[in-house]
Amino acid sequence: MTLSTQPVRVGLIGAGRMGSFHAENLAWRIPGAVLAAVADPVAGAAEKLAQRLGVAKFYSDLHALLQDADIDAVVIAAPARTHAEWVIAAAQAGKHVFCEKPMAVTLEEADRAIAAAKQAGVVLQVGFNRRFDSGFAAAITAIKTGENGTTQLSRSLTRDPGLRDPAPIPQWTIFLETLIHDFDTLLHFNPGARPTEVYVLADALIRPDYKDKGLLDTAVVTLRFDNGAIAIAEASFQAVYGYDVRGEVFGSKGMLQAGHINANHCVRYHQDGIAIETSRLDSDLLNAAYVAELTEFARCIRSGEVPRATGEDARNALEIALACIESALQQQPIKLGGH
Repeated sequence: MTLSTQPVRVGLIGAGRMGSFHAENLAWRIPGAVLAAVADPVAGAAEKLAQRLGVAKFYSDLHALLQDADIDAVVIAAPARTHAEWVIAAAQAGKHVFCEKPMAVTLEEADRAIAAAKQAGVVLQVGFNRRFDSGFAAAITAIKTGENGTTQLSRSLTRDPGLRDPAPIPQWTIFLETLIHDFDTLLHFNPGARPTEVYVLADALIRPDYKDKGLLDTAVVTLRFDNGAIAIAEASFQAVYGYDVRGEVFGSKGMLQAGHINANHCVRYHQDGIAIETSRLDSDLLNAAYVAELTEFARCIRSGEVPRATGEDARNALEIALACIESALQQQPIKLGGH
C-alpha cells in the first residue's frame, strides 16, 4: 500500500452541530487531511465556523464548493433528507464523499448515489461510526474469525439522552436516522446472512401529544435472517441517564458484548452506592470512533483502499429501515426479498 504524500483537502457541507464537530476533527485531529473550505446555505454559518477554525474559504452556495478545484473530497453533514442529492452532485464533480447517515431515504436514491460514485471512480464512505468504536470493531472481528461460532441471537440499541422539541423531527426519523445504526450493526453481527422478515412495535411514549403529528419516539424491531438467527433493535429518544449505545451477540461458541455509557473509566464507590459519569452526546461517547472513521476516509483516498462502511452497506441498512416503516403502517411483519 502506497500513500500519497499530499494531504486530502476536504470541504464540509453543513455547519450545524454534527458538521461543526466533523470540522473540528478535520481541522485538528485527522492525519492526512486538512479542512480547506466550509459551506452552509444559512447566512453567516459557514463564515463563522471557518473563521473559528482558521479556514480561508467559506461558501453559502454549496455548488460553489463542489466546483472548487482545490477541494479533493467533501464531508456531507447537511439535513438527512438531502444527503443523496449531495452525494450524487459531489461524485459528479469528481469529489470523494464521506456522507453522514442515512446516505439516502429511498432505495432508488441509494442506487443512484452508489452508481454516481462508481462512475466517477471516487471513494464513498458512510458515517456508521459504531463500526469504528473499539468494542464493536473487536466484536465484529471475533464474529468474522469464527471465535463466537454461528450467530443465533443478537441485539443492538440506541437511546438518546433527551428529547427536546419534537416539532422539527421528520416522520420516520427513528428508523431512518436512529435505528439505521443498529440495522448496520446487526447485519455485521451476522455476516453473510440476509434479513427475511421485519416486525415493528413503535409508539410515542415520551411525547404522546405528538403522536398524531407522526412522531414515534420509542421502537423495538425484530429481525429474522435467512440462516434462522433472530435479532432485536431497540431505540428511545430519551434516556435520562445519558447517551446509551450497546450491542450483544449470542453465538454457538459464546457471547460478545460491546458498547457502554461511561464518560470515563472511573467508578465511584461510596456510602450512597456506586456511581459512574455518563456521556450526554454522541460526539462524546463515540469521540474516538468519529476520529477513526474520518481518518480511514482520508487514508482510503490516499491509498486506494475500500472503506469498511460503503454505499452498499448504507443501502442494506436502509432496506431494513424502509421495511420497518411498512411494518409500522400495516402493524404486521413485513417480508424482505433479500438479494
